[in-house]
Amino acid sequence: MKTKLYVLYGGKSVEHEVSLKTAVTVLHSIDEGRFEVYPIYITRDGLWCTPGQLSKEGLTVERLITRPAFHDPARSIGEILSGMMALPGPKVVLPLLHGSNGEDGTVQGLLELLNVPYVGNGVLSSALTLDKAMSKQVLAQAGIHQTEFQVCRFEEWRTDEAAVLRDVENSIGYPCYVKPASLGSSIGISRCTHRGELLTGIREGFSYDKKLVIEREVDGREIQVAVLGNERPLASLPGEFIHDHIFFDFESKYMDKRLTMSIPAKLADGLTQRIRELAILAYRAHGCEGLARVDFFLDEEGDLFLNEINALPGFTNFSMYPVMWERTDGTSYSELIEKLIGHAIERHTDKQTIQYTR
Repeated sequence: MKTKLYVLYGGKSVEHEVSLKTAVTVLHSIDEGRFEVYPIYITRDGLWCTPGQLSKEGLTVERLITRPAFHDPARSIGEILSGMMALPGPKVVLPLLHGSNGEDGTVQGLLELLNVPYVGNGVLSSALTLDKAMSKQVLAQAGIHQTEFQVCRFEEWRTDEAAVLRDVENSIGYPCYVKPASLGSSIGISRCTHRGELLTGIREGFSYDKKLVIEREVDGREIQVAVLGNERPLASLPGEFIHDHIFFDFESKYMDKRLTMSIPAKLADGLTQRIRELAILAYRAHGCEGLARVDFFLDEEGDLFLNEINALPGFTNFSMYPVMWERTDGTSYSELIEKLIGHAIERHTDKQTIQYTR
C-alpha cells in the first residue's frame, strides 16, 4: 500500500505566496509510485480545503488555489480531518507553511494531537526558531556569537515612543535593522540609518507583530548552511548569494533574476568547518529535528555572527537549502524530500515507545 502524503500549503500568513511557490516545486518532485498525494490548501483566512488529486503536468500556483466548502475554520478543519486524513493506511504530513500559523508550532501541535508523522521541526523548536527574540536568548545561552540587539514590545512603544528611540540610538546605533520577531522572508524588516527611518521602521514592524527585534548592522557577507537530520544532524557545505543589495529584502530574494549562488562559499582555511560545527550547535540548542537553515554574517575582520535559524527555509529549485545539499553530497531535490519524510517517520516511530500511563 502506498503511503498517503498530505501536503499542507498556503496558510494564514504574509508568506502565503512563498508557500505556494514551494508547494508547486515539491509536488512536482514527489515519487507517485511510492506516495499517494493529497494536497491541502489553507486560505489566507485560515480555512482548510482541497483541490483534489492534481496532475504534475501543467501544475501551477493557480491550480493549487481552491475555494473552501465551509467558511468557519473549525468546520473546514474538521471536514479535512474526518474525511481525507482519516483514510486507512500509512500516512505522513508535509507542512509547507512559512511564517505564522504554520511554521510557529501551531500546526505542529495539531499534528501531535492527531499522532501522525510530519516532516520538519516539532512544536517547541518551531516556536523558538520563528520567534527571533526567544531564539537569540537560546543562542546566547549556548555561547554562540551574535550581533548586538534589543527587543521592543508594543506596550513599551505605545507608552513612550521617544524613550524607545533614545534607547535604540544609545545601545544599538545606526545603521540598524528593525525586524518583526516572528516573520521570515525579510517581510516587515527595515534598514535604518537615522531617526526618521527608525521611527518609520518600528511603526511598520508593529503592523506585522507585537514584538520587534532591533539589531546592529554587520557589514559583511551572509553565509548560509543547510542542516538535516534528527539525533545526528549533518551540515552542508556553506553557501552564499552573490548580489549587490545593501539590504537583501523580499524583492531582492524572490524577484532579482541576477542572483547567483556560490556553493561552497569561498572562505578562509578552517572557517568552513567552523561554520558547519556552529550550525549544528545552534540546531541542537533549539531542539531542531528534520531540517533548518542557519544563517551567519562574516565581517571584514573575519568575525562570525549567527544571524538566525530558519526551521522551514525556502524550498524551490532555486532556493539555497536544496541546492546546498546537491552540491555537498549529490542529493537531488526528490531524494531530499524522501530523506525528510524518512526522518519524520523515524521520529514518529521513536515517539511511540513513550509511556503515558504508570
